Amino acid sequence: MKVKVLCRNPDDYVRETTRDIQKVPRNYDPTLHPFEVPREYTRALNATKLERVFAKPFVASLDGHRDGISCIVKHSKSLSTVLSGACDGEVKVWNLPKRECMRTVQAHEGFVRGMCSRFCGTSFFTVGDDKTIKQWNMEAPGYGVREEPINTILGKAVFTGIDHHHREGTFATCGQTVDIWDEQRSSPIRSFSWGVDSFSSVRYNPVETELLASCASDRSVVLYDTRESAPLRKVIMQLRSNTLCWNPMEAYYFTCANEDYNLYTYDIRHLDVPVTVHMDHVSAVLDVDYSPTGREFVSASFDKTVRIFQKDKGHSREVYHTKRMQHVISVRWSADNKYIMSGSDEMNIRLWKANASEKLGLLSTREKAAANYNKKLIEKFQHHPQVRRIARHRHLPRDVLKQKREQREMKEARRRKEQNVRKHSKPGSVPLLTEKEKHVVAVVE
Repeated sequence: MKVKVLCRNPDDYVRETTRDIQKVPRNYDPTLHPFEVPREYTRALNATKLERVFAKPFVASLDGHRDGISCIVKHSKSLSTVLSGACDGEVKVWNLPKRECMRTVQAHEGFVRGMCSRFCGTSFFTVGDDKTIKQWNMEAPGYGVREEPINTILGKAVFTGIDHHHREGTFATCGQTVDIWDEQRSSPIRSFSWGVDSFSSVRYNPVETELLASCASDRSVVLYDTRESAPLRKVIMQLRSNTLCWNPMEAYYFTCANEDYNLYTYDIRHLDVPVTVHMDHVSAVLDVDYSPTGREFVSASFDKTVRIFQKDKGHSREVYHTKRMQHVISVRWSADNKYIMSGSDEMNIRLWKANASEKLGLLSTREKAAANYNKKLIEKFQHHPQVRRIARHRHLPRDVLKQKREQREMKEARRRKEQNVRKHSKPGSVPLLTEKEKHVVAVVE
């Protein structure tokens, strides 16, 4: 014999305190909610609109330099410390939470060409137009003590870049050659050259720490292994690359910023074709830096904009610009994945949010839940025309918009010309290159 008994647990419908929200029983059977998808679509549309309304990426401006910013470096251990070098040879150490300069060093005569922080964070290195490498203590000297470098090395030529090994006391510089230095010696322990006049940038791989890459003046990107006596491989491109950055999570991938307005992501195992060509800039790309997650990177360009790209997408997801910002020379992504720092010609360092509509500060549990829910809704309906149109819309400066229109017309003209050539070409003739294959001239082993 079955006996049905009503069981009511007060915990299911009684609030613990009067400040709690009233508990409402809900039946999630889909047959009882025939309008669930239209309702979610409306919510996704509203969430997308609110995301654009609250997209205010600019956080702060750090001013104090008397010349254009030539390089920005993150502290290897501290989130709140950033170093910047200017074209007048001045180096400043900034405290980001307080937004103030803690220390100023007259490091070089002429440009500060490159800077890097030691892996342990106790000191930093600078190179400049005066053919010197200088090592400075990260801590400021005591009151009344004169600022002096820990070590100074005089080179034979101008150094254009420097990067420190991520685990050992060695660093690499580039100029007329790529040199590997030991901190305890005043001469390089190894030098690499491959028939190139000069190098503009050198970067160590953060995962495979014995690998490094450099950008050369002959339009090539050269790969090295510090355990070998000669360079490994070289890929020659159509135009010169200004700088490059390794993916911090995937050791095989690096992205280089090129003079042809694009960025190229390469796999070092297959250098004959770039993995992805990242387009959207309308002038030469001057700097690039990956996020700590390795999923996105930020680029700085001569067209006065900062763009954020996903590593596997050809177009940027975000573009930052202001009326006063001039040519952006250097850019860095903070180690906590929340902020982006850009240094430009008009002597300012600007701090941006990595996610333009993200709310700063502490969030309550309900705010976090609402943000996550809205994010999932936008992901679910991201391909719907209205949601996609609103999410992709960006206001651009008039000059950038005009140049983008011109580039689009030129690209269409090239495509029409190639179609005509393909139509009138004879069978068995030389096949036309694909869009990605056009960018690589040669790969030298």
